[in-house]
Amino acid sequence: MNTQAKGKRSSERSAGAPPDEAVLHEAALSYLARFATTQARLRQVLGRRIARWARVAEREGMAAEARADAVRQSWQAVERVVGRLVESGLVNDQAFAHTRAERLRRSGHSRAFVAAHLLVRGVDRETVKAAAVTDPEMELAAAAVLARQRRFGPFRAGSGDAGRLRRELGALARAGFSEDVSRRVLALSAEEAEALIARLKREAG
Repeated sequence: MNTQAKGKRSSERSAGAPPDEAVLHEAALSYLARFATTQARLRQVLGRRIARWARVAEREGMAAEARADAVRQSWQAVERVVGRLVESGLVNDQAFAHTRAERLRRSGHSRAFVAAHLLVRGVDRETVKAAAVTDPEMELAAAAVLARQRRFGPFRAGSGDAGRLRRELGALARAGFSEDVSRRVLALSAEEAEALIARLKREAG
């Protein structure tokens, strides 16, 4: 059986019944088995399933009013599914934000980057604010991780001229680190930077 024939049959698949609570709950559990997520992102995932059904139903000629009513009922089911998963603890925005923030810091990301990343994933601003707050020394440690990755400052080979220093400061700024943190990390010795990185890994672990 060739790929073209398989693709044609797949595109002609019947819409069937609109996604109900049981179907959406199963889809949510399948997604959660693979990914940590937030309430907002889970709604997006389930919403895409509803949208796919609606496109096929439209192609099959289902009346717009009937289709809209089915979509509305499916979205109501999404809210019930998300509510059940939040209540059970399988979806926890606070835990997601804390875990993801720590992982990003260990990878050399700034507080500003962490906050932006969490907001994009639908975490509310208060939760983002709490997760992104960090000891100023840990922000410096995250910058040290990036410096080691990019061979900046204490990890560069040889001395840095003024042009190289500007480029390194620019790269750190684009990564979301303040000028103060950027200048401090570039002035560290390799031993000081490694000690900060080791502390970051201990505290984040």
